[in-house]
Amino acid sequence: MTNVVAAKSGTQWTIEAEGHKATVVEVGGVLRGYSAGDREVLDGFSPDEMTPASAGTILAPWPNRIRDGHYTFEGTTYQLPLTEPARHNAIHGLVNWSRWHLAEQTADSVTLEYDLPAQTGYPWSLTLRTRWSVSADGLRSDQEVVNTSGSKAPWGFSVHPYLQLPGVAVDETLLRVPGRSKILADTRLLPIGAVKVAGTEFDYTEPRKIGDAVLDTTWGDLIPDEDGNSSVTIAAPDGSRSVTVWGDENFKWWQVFTGDTLHGERFRRSVAIEPMTCPPDAYRSGRDLIVLEPGQTWRASWGVRPAGN
Repeated sequence: MTNVVAAKSGTQWTIEAEGHKATVVEVGGVLRGYSAGDREVLDGFSPDEMTPASAGTILAPWPNRIRDGHYTFEGTTYQLPLTEPARHNAIHGLVNWSRWHLAEQTADSVTLEYDLPAQTGYPWSLTLRTRWSVSADGLRSDQEVVNTSGSKAPWGFSVHPYLQLPGVAVDETLLRVPGRSKILADTRLLPIGAVKVAGTEFDYTEPRKIGDAVLDTTWGDLIPDEDGNSSVTIAAPDGSRSVTVWGDENFKWWQVFTGDTLHGERFRRSVAIEPMTCPPDAYRSGRDLIVLEPGQTWRASWGVRPAGN
């Protein structure tokens, strides 16, 4: 008898087109790798690693943190597991470690699904469906969720890709963020207010070097692109290479994380760029919280565009 040792991240699905290649995995429905030609765009991980530092994960049915995992919705109070115990928070949703299943696959796209069951702290069932595709324009992700329960459900969504410019240190990277305000956070990285960024060290509305800035920061009040979407870009100092992460009009917030709390080789090696539909702690504040009616389908799209060699 032969013992078969499965990859820790489960089944691997690879898609390719026009020199762009991406790998999505079963556990968490995670984007594990993405390259354009010979250039690694995503700071991913190996098949036999557990997803490190939320790399490439889908954050649903809420992104970021909920204070004490405790919230009230439609007059009822709920308690979620504290998945960030050191800060006493519930973090990054409920689908990170679940096994997603294949719904459709072509040479240049793959669609995964996951049925989130009702559970303690979140007594609503949802069906999540993510279509990943690659083309000459880059990587695209189309997200869909259906509220399959019989009552209204709170919903928020984000993703957590780490982007890199091989050979360019984070300190030397040019960053552009279209946010005109930022969240003020306490020591638990929970919001306690918001301020305008114009003229401050957090004003990245025009590209500038990250330098020694330590970022785990949420920006709002976004400046839209010409197409009505918004985007965050990192670039090499000479502008020869860049990576842009874009999100459609559903994404009203951006989180940027420079990896300062990560250990070993991942410390400040890449930049996490996260389009978010709502800010941290939205289940408690209600700020940009989406409410799904029974049977309602919600859709959003985001993607990655590398440029240069």
